[in-house]
Amino acid sequence: AREVMGLTDIGLPLTDPRSTGLAPNAIDHFAQGLGIALEEVRLFLAVREAASARLFTHARWLGPHLMGAVEAYAREIEIDVERIEEAVRSVDLSDQAQVREALAGVAAIRHTPAQEAALARLGTTLALVEGWVDDIASQAVDGRLPHAVGLGEMIRRRRATGGPAERTFATLVGLELRPRRAREAATLWRAVAETDGTAGREALWSHPDLLPDAEELGKPSQFVRDRAQRASADADVDAAIAQLLDEGSTENPGE
Repeated sequence: AREVMGLTDIGLPLTDPRSTGLAPNAIDHFAQGLGIALEEVRLFLAVREAASARLFTHARWLGPHLMGAVEAYAREIEIDVERIEEAVRSVDLSDQAQVREALAGVAAIRHTPAQEAALARLGTTLALVEGWVDDIASQAVDGRLPHAVGLGEMIRRRRATGGPAERTFATLVGLELRPRRAREAATLWRAVAETDGTAGREALWSHPDLLPDAEELGKPSQFVRDRAQRASADADVDAAIAQLLDEGSTENPGE
């Protein structure tokens, strides 16, 4: 709670997706020692906040998709009461050190296959969101804020050392958010925009099935090529169907 700098810092839509908000105290702490004017730091973070809110508002399915992955994980949680009782049966309950040691193994997170699948989906989507925000925000402030590059690097360092989102997911569901994945996602979004333009990039957020999966995320160039090939193949199919329909109407002009 002392480190969250905005409503979107955790990665999950915990409020109305159209809402934006900043936490001044946390931002002041973040800005200490950077040698950058506080107003510039606030503006940079406000742009990131607005970019995230824009994404969740545009892709209405995104919030429920993320929360659905968390719920899918939670449904598989089971508490092994017998194992806990066995662990503490021979322990002196007045000795807190012994109790902690006995419960350490019991409390270790063990994931079911369904939970692993939910975590993979959650991790990939969160990386795509972070990468998109990184790319959009950097474009918005490029040439407008004198320390935009440095501030972007500070956000990446914060992510690498364990920011609020990283700590939250590691504690609650044992999900390790990898900063490298967010960098790969930012690269992928830039590659898509360069090939298909802004409209093509935005179109990928129209449905979860259009987004790259975990494997494709690490291969942005391959993803762009495969997407172009699929688009070409779809165009050929549409053209063939249109030709058949035209031929049919020519052969049966009275129908």
